[in-house]
Amino acid sequence: MTGRKAELAENLARVEERIAAACAAAGRKREDVTLIVVTKTYPASDVRLLHELGVRDVAENRDQDAAPKAAACADLDLRWHFVGQLQTNKVRSVTSYADVVQSVDRPKLVTALSAAAERGGRELGCLIQVALDAGSGERGERGGVAPDGIEELAAAVDAAPRLRLDGLMTVAPLAGPYAGRQRAAFDRLMDLSTVLRATRPAANMVSAGMSADLEDAVAAGATHVRIGTAVLGVRPRLG
Repeated sequence: MTGRKAELAENLARVEERIAAACAAAGRKREDVTLIVVTKTYPASDVRLLHELGVRDVAENRDQDAAPKAAACADLDLRWHFVGQLQTNKVRSVTSYADVVQSVDRPKLVTALSAAAERGGRELGCLIQVALDAGSGERGERGGVAPDGIEELAAAVDAAPRLRLDGLMTVAPLAGPYAGRQRAAFDRLMDLSTVLRATRPAANMVSAGMSADLEDAVAAGATHVRIGTAVLGVRPRLG
């Protein structure tokens, strides 16, 4: 095993232990939580090594990095998740490789994603990004729609050809009432998911939690955790 592959294998094993322990503590089955490895800033060679180590879900947040990486790994059976704030001029590119866009936060983006998916003949999973630091009608500092905007967006996705509503996503807020209260934030997201699933039972994906707070996310009931640093190491600073 190469040095980098051994390093990734060790890190993955450590993250796996954490997820398994968090599931056990919460009385959940390990298979109820999917690990998504966030590969942003790391090369396609790392994605290939992760695939060899059993990873099947990877995430990116910038199309200019993700598109060439996805192309270089097109022969692998991977599910690509787009998790960054998405401008409509990048939509056509993103829909060419992403299986799920986790950062849907405005009707204009829904329209653009649907048109691009139709053009490309693809079905696209969508998560509504919820901003728990946003007031009514506002958008969050890191993207996302306020909780009272979820229903409008869900209806837009329902009505959009080639889009599938998979559930909700959040990033633990740095400001507002949930700042520094990750568990409370993720509990709130689960409450919102319960409301959404009452009318859309298939939209049962809840993406929450990163390297520092995955235990809180699993305890709250997240179905997917997005882990970068704990698997790949501390990211190089972007210039």
